[in-house]
Amino acid sequence: MKIAFETLGCKLNQAETETLARNFSDAGHDLVKQVEDADIYILNTCTVTQTADSKSRHLIRQARRRNPYARIVVTGCYAERAPLDLENLGEADIVIGNQGKTSLIKRLEREGYLTKTLSSSSRGANSIFRTRAFIKIQDGCQNFCAYCIVPYVRNHEKSEPDREVIEQVKQRVKEGCQEVVLTGTRIGAYDFNGLRLEDLVERILSETDIRRVRLSSLQPQEFSIELLKLFRNNRLCPHFHLSLQSGSDSVLKRMRRRYSSCEYEKMAATIRALVPNVAITTDVIVGFPGETEKEFEESLNFCRRLNFARIHVFPFSPRSGTEAAGMEGQVPVKIKKERTRLMLETAEESARNFRERFSGEELDVLWEKQTGQGVWSGVTGNYIRVYKKESNNITNKLSAVKLS
Repeated sequence: MKIAFETLGCKLNQAETETLARNFSDAGHDLVKQVEDADIYILNTCTVTQTADSKSRHLIRQARRRNPYARIVVTGCYAERAPLDLENLGEADIVIGNQGKTSLIKRLEREGYLTKTLSSSSRGANSIFRTRAFIKIQDGCQNFCAYCIVPYVRNHEKSEPDREVIEQVKQRVKEGCQEVVLTGTRIGAYDFNGLRLEDLVERILSETDIRRVRLSSLQPQEFSIELLKLFRNNRLCPHFHLSLQSGSDSVLKRMRRRYSSCEYEKMAATIRALVPNVAITTDVIVGFPGETEKEFEESLNFCRRLNFARIHVFPFSPRSGTEAAGMEGQVPVKIKKERTRLMLETAEESARNFRERFSGEELDVLWEKQTGQGVWSGVTGNYIRVYKKESNNITNKLSAVKLS
């Protein structure tokens, strides 16, 4: 059978899609990139915002139009949170939440949508995910920040066994992968039989030959000096996505975040002191319920002072079932739009300043894909996007280049 995948949302979703794709490939099925070529189209959804929900519904309808004969399977966080909404859409053949992902092949076989095969000649996942692999090391969150729906759709905290993670990394190396991204809902909470994140990373570095290891999002309160000291090894990418959400202490308190702006700033300073050339990227929510002009200015000035390499800016989007959705002082849309514009201006200036620091420097770049005739795109270890003219195919090559 021909299987097409599409993924919305976080790196954890991407990791789970990769695992699903490898399971289908190992079962003898072919992976295809276009829904038009597929017998089965599998959409792994996100539900962190209303926009994510809307995009999921759009992709489902689009898939049905582009291939009326394909079986459409919808999974992921939206399917976990509101399965009836997706079933009532009338376009999906199967809606299955996060817990059902691991048994998806058996479900499809049982319902007659998937034909069993003993073939070993399938077009495999390594041909699609070869450059950078996402590896799930942890799932679940019990923090219940006031605005966040994630703990309601991924509420069981679980860390993957270290031996299984290391075996996955070794397998990706065999397939030619140059970089792995360790991901989860809260990777800083990784704890398998007393083994913490820094222990797992140290074992990956010592027991595998992977060229690059990158960490996904971390919470400021989850860092340790022991983890930062590991970044003396240049195989660890000097890039931290350190979630902020607001630079105002009063807003952070209403959000139920577990740190102050002062604690965040101290952690950022420690990271920069211990990790050369480091990029710190972040998320910021503007227009959180009750956010005053003064609180927004505190957040804006904090972001200007911290000089982030990249800021992902989100206007507050109420999620039904979360505490923030029912809070008083919902900020008018017009004000949220203006504050988003101002924060985006700061984000663009901050990102430009970070990139310009490395003009004339030589950094390693992992080349990912061709973006135009003879032009290739890749990223440095500290996640600067780089473009290069090259007549040869350099996909999945790691090379040192001088940035200009």
